[in-house]
Amino acid sequence: MALTDRCPHRGAKLSTGFLDEAVPEGPALACGYHGWAFGADGRCVKVPQAHDPLRGMKGGARAHHAAARYGWIWVCLEDPAQPIPEIPEAADPAFRRIDEFHEAWAVSGLRIMENSFDTAHFSYVHAATFGIPEDPRPAPSTIEHTDWGFVMRSEAPVSNRGISKQLIKSDSDRTVRVIEGRWFLPFFRTSRIDYPSGLTHILCTGAAPIDDAHSMICQWVYRNDSEAESPAAKVIEFDRAVTMEDRTVLETTTFDVPLEMGAELHMPADKPGIEMRRRLAALLAEHGEREARLPAEE
Repeated sequence: MALTDRCPHRGAKLSTGFLDEAVPEGPALACGYHGWAFGADGRCVKVPQAHDPLRGMKGGARAHHAAARYGWIWVCLEDPAQPIPEIPEAADPAFRRIDEFHEAWAVSGLRIMENSFDTAHFSYVHAATFGIPEDPRPAPSTIEHTDWGFVMRSEAPVSNRGISKQLIKSDSDRTVRVIEGRWFLPFFRTSRIDYPSGLTHILCTGAAPIDDAHSMICQWVYRNDSEAESPAAKVIEFDRAVTMEDRTVLETTTFDVPLEMGAELHMPADKPGIEMRRRLAALLAEHGEREARLPAEE
């Protein structure tokens, strides 16, 4: 479990507290203000000022679902709508994991996800890294619908320049990315990119909403090569250049992404984003109906 970062006593941040080892149930998170301690489930297990400090209290800090996976802590504020995404390569010894970044962007999670499956922006946004400016036509793609989102497959010709030649083990000025992108609703994606050289590069990106206009973006990758072949610093350098190109454009977009089809114009290459909007609208409608039923069911 994960606890809300507020002590229910006087609202101090629990993250500035300490671990109290002198609790029978095991180490508890103690508030640095008055020393009240809380167990992993949020229950108050110690009030130092009380006549019987270890009696605790009936109330406690608010607890949320949490799990450690892929080197990150996954937290869900309410009951999960879907399980944590499956990434098969994470358990494959042929792949190594490289953590790339974790930072706040001034963009909504849906804009981030749509962009991750948008092959039409390559020639413009990524002209300096892998796009082909003289050929703006997006690569054809197919979409396979799933319970948790969708799988998009595409083969995209790209430029191969600079450190990219070393990283994908090819001296050619052009190459093809065979892409299998997986969208896990609402705001997580994996993009497996297979190159003719045999290299596989898998981008994993999550967007956790901070507020309507800001998201915490975390990204890591899996690769079937070694540090000696492609130093992690070089992999991060190239991917960072690409993501900063995306960020520069995305932070100029309107954050309030409309789910209604007629609110923005669309083109055929927008099909993944349209599907995201459709699925999110359905999820919100389902949640609203469930909330409306709760009073009658209780």
